[in-house]
Amino acid sequence: MLDMFQYEFMRRAFAVIVIIAVIAPCIGMPIVMKRLSAIGDAASHSALAGVAFGLVFGVNPIVGAVIFAICAVLGIEAFRKAFGRFSELATVVVMSAGIGLTAVLSGFITNGSANLNSFMFGSVVAVSDFELWLTVGLGAAVIVVFALLHKEIFSISFDEEAAKIAGLPVKTVNFILMVLTAVTVAIASRVVGALMIASLMVIPVAAAMMLGKSYRATTILSVVFAEVFSIGGFILSYILDLRPGGTIVLIGVAALIVIMALFGRKR
Repeated sequence: MLDMFQYEFMRRAFAVIVIIAVIAPCIGMPIVMKRLSAIGDAASHSALAGVAFGLVFGVNPIVGAVIFAICAVLGIEAFRKAFGRFSELATVVVMSAGIGLTAVLSGFITNGSANLNSFMFGSVVAVSDFELWLTVGLGAAVIVVFALLHKEIFSISFDEEAAKIAGLPVKTVNFILMVLTAVTVAIASRVVGALMIASLMVIPVAAAMMLGKSYRATTILSVVFAEVFSIGGFILSYILDLRPGGTIVLIGVAALIVIMALFGRKR
């Protein structure tokens, strides 16, 4: 098993996955608490449109994914306010736009369909040094900002109205949370896959909620689960020659089912 690390591209991919497995559930926790789990799917489809844009116009696909994903989550916030009590429509509108853009832009990609496919479902062999360091930098920024705003994010996740009354900058924190979500989705698209990252943001959190006794404990557990699912899926995908993103997600789903069977009735 350890022979997999003799290859430089495997070491790069492993480092990226370990970083993503930390930040994905950290961002996923408040997203789940705010009943916005589908936002990851909308951001991921928009990130894929950014990848297609990058492949068409010669921009690094990860950079394109970051820009498009940020625009998507900010668009969701704007549409949520416009739709009022039908705010859930915002996610569907933005997701549809992302899918449409990806479909249109993919038609202009010459000899790059395989490359786009690697971003859809993840590819360990395609991670470049630039993308590794970009992931390290953006991942560190996400972790630092999340740690600094942990209390504010916690308050807003449970009750935005109470947070407003308490004088917290709800709009600013929501804006930052949306940007962090977009960045997380974008940097995960290379290894985990743009269509898979939303699952890594939600499934570890869902598993942790079955066992965690507090918000902090649940967040820590979700990170632990994400690391176990990711590293286990990464190793298994190498052994069985499978897609890493899909393997990680399936291990997570299987573990969640087991946890629900063992502890679900006790909640």
